[in-house]
Amino acid sequence: MFENMGDMAKMLSSMQEQAKQFEAELDSKTFTVKTGGGMVEIVANGKGEVIDLLIDDSLLEDKEALQILLIGAYNDLLKMVEQNKQNSAMGMLGGINPFGSK
Repeated sequence: MFENMGDMAKMLSSMQEQAKQFEAELDSKTFTVKTGGGMVEIVANGKGEVIDLLIDDSLLEDKEALQILLIGAYNDLLKMVEQNKQNSAMGMLGGINPFGSK
């Protein structure tokens, strides 16, 4: 029984280490989305936290266009980040897909 508990403790320790590596990878990656022919650019890290936002000065006069471009860019960015998280998690699990088959 104790031998199994020791094996389980090793396995949990290994999983914790993998989770730490996963978090570090997410922090180190960046994703960039441009919309409106480059008039709006959003940069985020792998966790989905926006780390930079560039807006062309000409958009400052057109609030509606700016809003549309920001929403589109941010939604695209979130999709990229989520896809990256899923791919990274699947890689950690050795190809087992916890998100169901697609």
